[in-house]
Amino acid sequence: MAEFKLSGLSCANCAKEMEDELKDLKHGKDAKVLYNSGKMVISNKMEMADVEKVLKREGVSVIPTEDDHNHDHDHGDKQLMIQIGISTILFFVAFLTEKYIPNWGTFSIYFVAAALSGYQTFFKGLKNLFRFKFNIDTLMTVALVGAFIIGDWGEGTVVAILFGVNEYLEGFGMRQARKSMSELLKVVPKTANILKDGIAVEVPINELKLGDVVLIKAGDKVPSDAKIIDGKSSVNEAAITGESMPVEKEAGDALFGGSVNNEGTLKAEITAIYEDSSLAKILHLVEEAQETKTPTELFIDKFAKYYTPIIMLFAVLVTVAPPLFFGGSWSYWVYEGLAVLIIGCPCALILSSPVAIVSGITRSAKNGVLIKGGVFLEQLAKTKQIAFDKTGTLTEGKPAVAKEVVYDEANFFQISGMMEQSSGHPIAAAVMTRVNDKVATLPEMDELTTIGGKGLSGIFEGKSYFLGNEQQIPATSWTDQARNDVAQLKDDGYTVVITASETAILGMFGIRDALRKESKELVQQLHKEGMTNIIMLTGDHEKTAEKVAKEIGMDTYYAGLLPEDKLTKIQQLHDQNGSIAMVGDGINDSPALATADLGIAMGKGTDSAIEVADIVLMQDHLGNLPITVKIAQKVRRVVFFNIAFALGLKILALVLAMLGYLTLWMAIMADMGATIIVTIFGLSILIRTKEEKNREK
Repeated sequence: MAEFKLSGLSCANCAKEMEDELKDLKHGKDAKVLYNSGKMVISNKMEMADVEKVLKREGVSVIPTEDDHNHDHDHGDKQLMIQIGISTILFFVAFLTEKYIPNWGTFSIYFVAAALSGYQTFFKGLKNLFRFKFNIDTLMTVALVGAFIIGDWGEGTVVAILFGVNEYLEGFGMRQARKSMSELLKVVPKTANILKDGIAVEVPINELKLGDVVLIKAGDKVPSDAKIIDGKSSVNEAAITGESMPVEKEAGDALFGGSVNNEGTLKAEITAIYEDSSLAKILHLVEEAQETKTPTELFIDKFAKYYTPIIMLFAVLVTVAPPLFFGGSWSYWVYEGLAVLIIGCPCALILSSPVAIVSGITRSAKNGVLIKGGVFLEQLAKTKQIAFDKTGTLTEGKPAVAKEVVYDEANFFQISGMMEQSSGHPIAAAVMTRVNDKVATLPEMDELTTIGGKGLSGIFEGKSYFLGNEQQIPATSWTDQARNDVAQLKDDGYTVVITASETAILGMFGIRDALRKESKELVQQLHKEGMTNIIMLTGDHEKTAEKVAKEIGMDTYYAGLLPEDKLTKIQQLHDQNGSIAMVGDGINDSPALATADLGIAMGKGTDSAIEVADIVLMQDHLGNLPITVKIAQKVRRVVFFNIAFALGLKILALVLAMLGYLTLWMAIMADMGATIIVTIFGLSILIRTKEEKNREK
């Protein structure tokens, strides 16, 4: 299959009709015209001459691949606006002079004015009429010709001018949404500096191979996913994660393609060619997401298919019924019938959803949240219950000292640090983080021994010391108070690390998986956004789960769950309360993520997270989840308002037509008004909140 960028694609309905025509061509059964992203996908076997004929009929052309993507391809729109401007001037000339010049002169000026704005519509409509194809161009052609035949030259000209403006406005919304999307594409690096025999050689990124060593200077973009082999710097990963704060990187650390090296010079080994990089996958998925149809959009497409023929039948009834059965004037009701044809334009209705959906997906992508399709955006807006895996999602996924009981402060932290400082165990790292806050320097133990499954024992200045669980501590060290404190810590869900001498317990640490700092605020914000049941799923025992759930503010929690149990629990919650979303780390929570109505993974841009979920939080935190819920809810509100407004305006106009009060200019103004309103509301979703802007700072 071959993919082409298109210029002049400004009508959603026309895009669908072009796709149908392309499918009728030889080898065209899989052809697609992607209106939202302005692309066409066709088989390599198709004849381009035949394809271009179909495109030309709609005023659409293929953008040459060698063309610079920053060029302005909307020159056709500028030409249309110039023609509309001239037409408007001619209309006023005719309107102001019609009392002073012959009828043929007035007619000529109106005709030229109408032709300048409407000749493309007229010729397309005429072709469609001969092919019995009834779309907006056909309706407008019949209305224009009819208006001039019955002598309403002025109103016919106004219809032509306003329809031209309407066409421009219809494409304007999607052009703005695409422009916002194209800003994401600007992060794609164009070239890379490959080191060959110690010399940096600039090459296009598509020539990079696995194992190539590249030089990345300060201010340069990382050409593709890579691993640092030399150098140290801070890197801006906003293109991938949406986080504006730089991340410190050194030898051995991974780099994302598209991130920016802020300072210093890095040497890095390419670990993925650009097509397989995280950035390429993200951009591809975001572009692909724009074309997925939501249930609402599918309904609109189906509705629009029957809507136009029904409107044409209604126009015929409005035209012939009053004169035939009620003695009405033929010229008067022909005029009303033409007005009905104009109001029958389905453009505003078809446009009511795509601009809003693309705006929502694009704004979320800028926040570092990858939504794989409008259907998932719509699902998120409807979902009222959300389940979180605990470890690595609500918590940091690594142990930390959460509580301590100290009996001998002078020795407790120092002895604990001396014994743990050479250990690589995660719990030792947690203890050392706390000790370093208390003690500046730590001498070495004279002797240190590891006791498997229990802890450590050592000698310092002739005295024996012990660190570990209860089994590691000598019986001579215990007091009733110490035993009670250990029991209390364990009841509270902590892992207990005790430090003691042969004669006394110096103190003890309560260790647990550290809560993410945003977890408590996250739950509060989700409640504020209308989530009624926020659930925690964990494999931890009951006491730990209860404490964490209470501290964060969860509505419900379930403890002691294996991965397969989480899947079962998600199914049960769905059956009990309806649609449910699941948030996990995208790897060991895969079964539950796949089972939930909506899978949300957080994974710092990892391949597994991108692949497994419907929505991916590219950051290593949950901060943008409530904002994404808010965006989804706004998209849903806007789409439903747009549909109701577009249909409501048309119903009002049709009622006026039945009463005989609808004029041609009122009909076109109603249609244009609907287009303007749905476009403005759709684009309003791109406006970022203060909260989002503050998060960037």
